[in-house]
Amino acid sequence: MVTLLHSTPTQDGFRMPGEFEPHTGTWLLWPMRTDTWHSGAKPAQQTFVNVASAISQFEPVTIGVHANQFENARNLLPDNIRVVELSSNDAWMRDIGPTFVKNDQGEVRGIDWGFNAWGGLEEGLYFPWDLDMQVPQKVLEMEQIPRYDATDFVMEGGAIAVDGEGTLITTEECLLNPNRNPHLSKHTIEQRLKDYLNIDKIIWLKHGMVGDETNGHVDEVVFFVRPGEIALSWTDDPSHPQYSVLQEAYHKLADSTDAKGRRLTIHKVTLPEQATLRPEESKQIDFARDSFDRLSSITFVSTYINCYLCNGGVIMPAFNDPQDEEAKAIFKDLFPNREIVQVYSRELSVGGGNIHCITQQQPRP
Repeated sequence: MVTLLHSTPTQDGFRMPGEFEPHTGTWLLWPMRTDTWHSGAKPAQQTFVNVASAISQFEPVTIGVHANQFENARNLLPDNIRVVELSSNDAWMRDIGPTFVKNDQGEVRGIDWGFNAWGGLEEGLYFPWDLDMQVPQKVLEMEQIPRYDATDFVMEGGAIAVDGEGTLITTEECLLNPNRNPHLSKHTIEQRLKDYLNIDKIIWLKHGMVGDETNGHVDEVVFFVRPGEIALSWTDDPSHPQYSVLQEAYHKLADSTDAKGRRLTIHKVTLPEQATLRPEESKQIDFARDSFDRLSSITFVSTYINCYLCNGGVIMPAFNDPQDEEAKAIFKDLFPNREIVQVYSRELSVGGGNIHCITQQQPRP
């Protein structure tokens, strides 16, 4: 049995590293919800295969799969990807899985957060989410990594971005939303983040992207390229639905300093055209009373910022959009020592996220 810890990471000298730091590997889950993913989840499954295959060029990949999809997933995925039987309600490993922390002595531990499907019984995106809640413990058991029990605090990995040097960026729209931790004050939530992630400075953006069904996850807005340097979703078009939110975020970030007192260098990455479901795709989503309606009239957030940094590489979204090449050129400038790989990921956008949302890094000790 893996050790259950009754202290906090900060007390024990552990911190959440930046995503750009070295990894032992990457975790994903297999998509199969037919009330989330259209056409029997088959287009989504192929996109997960493409993302996992791209990451596996750079580091080991493990994907958790339901027993009744194991044979199918094993057949579709390359042999170098580890497939394990791991039940879940859906496939957003960033939010469902554990957050890993490490210390300077070469130890890695995991945090098991509370999870309520992005809003609980009234506002959550599906019901039930009981299997999702078991995923962190199962992952940590497989890896024989000690576990911090933070299940009394609802928190998703996509809600935070850290620089590994004491700075965290998040949104008030998400972490202060009464559908997450209504009994906790902003001060108490800040203290929980400091206790578990070993951070000193929190930069609060007011809002995430308009229409983000996760209530404003920060990983659609911004990510740390490296300490002191961030990439930001952007549009110069005042008529764009995201214009006001991104202007607000830019000014907040430009006026902020990080935990080390540095002004942030901000790189703007222009958004592609926003994705929608075709009417025939929307009709191919199973109706479920407790699930989010995916209608052809809805615009789904699409951004290059929801990418994934792995060992020696960056796996970034592509949308078959003219903006794809410009975004890739920006990423090449930002990451001269990493290979930039674009994966067509429109299927992830219409499912409610993108590449960052389906991945979770396990840091190298």
